[in-house]
Amino acid sequence: MEKTAPTDVTTLFDQATPTTISAQAAVFPVLISLSFCHLLNDLIQSLIPALYPLLKVQFDLDFAQIGIITLAFQITASLLQPTVGYYTDKRPQPYSLAMGMGSTLIGLLLLSIAHDYTTVLIAASLIGVGSAVFHPEASRLARIASGGRYGSAQALFQVGGNLGQAVGPLLAAFIVLPRGQSSIAWVSLAALLAMAVLARLGGWYKAHTRPGHAASSPVSTYTPTMPRARMIFLISVLMLLLFSKNVYTSSLTSFFTFYLIERFQLPIQAAQLQLFMFMAAIAAGTLLGGALTDRIGRRPMIWVSILGTLPFTLAMPYANLFWTGVLTVIIGLLIASAFPAILVYAHEIMPGRVGLVSGMFFGFAFGLGGLGAAVMGRIADAQGISFVYQLCSYLPAIGIVAWFLPDLTRERREAADTPA
Repeated sequence: MEKTAPTDVTTLFDQATPTTISAQAAVFPVLISLSFCHLLNDLIQSLIPALYPLLKVQFDLDFAQIGIITLAFQITASLLQPTVGYYTDKRPQPYSLAMGMGSTLIGLLLLSIAHDYTTVLIAASLIGVGSAVFHPEASRLARIASGGRYGSAQALFQVGGNLGQAVGPLLAAFIVLPRGQSSIAWVSLAALLAMAVLARLGGWYKAHTRPGHAASSPVSTYTPTMPRARMIFLISVLMLLLFSKNVYTSSLTSFFTFYLIERFQLPIQAAQLQLFMFMAAIAAGTLLGGALTDRIGRRPMIWVSILGTLPFTLAMPYANLFWTGVLTVIIGLLIASAFPAILVYAHEIMPGRVGLVSGMFFGFAFGLGGLGAAVMGRIADAQGISFVYQLCSYLPAIGIVAWFLPDLTRERREAADTPA
């Protein structure tokens, strides 16, 4: 008799163990569960910028102080992620995912009872630590479970986080903001659920990275495929592309609600809905970008995603309310589709260093977002919110540096065809 589809997380993992099912068949149960945990993780993290209107009033903050909250969260994640990734490339830590979520849980509870600005910064930093542990190991696990479809696997993993970021502002607008700061504690239930699923994921991960298992080899073995100078140059180009993407995205996520309130006199909940539309577009763009990356290649996807955003970012500061909504959706779809391509391209440059590369790029993304938010906060205090969006609209022009990225797949094919 044909088996029915599994109906809960436990059954999914029982059927995805290497002793009972092939690695290719195991990919979707693991990836979907991992994406779900990413959703919960980033939902929690997205509460921080979504709560800025409440924190601004409660603690009498200026825009620079709001930017520093983002900096405290994102710099913590940025500094720790490459270190975590480098360490776990050599010594995989299957249960660190659940432990990292514990730091996020503590940060949430502290944020719900914070009575001063310093405590808010500490809470944001603890949530950043949880993110630093989560992303490198989760990205490696997504690659192990990819079945060779690396772009799609990274996109499916990433889209969970994007959906969480999209839901976060709605959670803040309709649950947390009306009930006050103490209601943040209820969000800790999401952290507890994530810890339970991540513990189960840790068991599957451990089984696939133990000595002698086929999946353990790409976790720990590093074989350089190009000269060191060229590798550093290409990684630097990818980092520059990430700079243009993430500083612009950070300017929207940190200050977009204030921009809408100031320019169009929207109430807070309506502004949060507009932010939700942007974050939902990012989620859709990430999933689309992963699928297209596997079809058309990494380099063309990067070209289309970043440089193709430029006409729309240039138009947005001058648009009315309706067209602002339309343009932010288009921008979100395009700009988010670059990240799976950038990350998979970086994995190809440094094969066998999945944790380090993922930690570098997720960490760099967080760090740039934090620095961008702090700098834009200073500029907003001095020149106004509208000026920030006029300034940031030129950032996607940096996408022109994608011209320096070679087609690595073609290079490998040509090298294989060349007689020794």
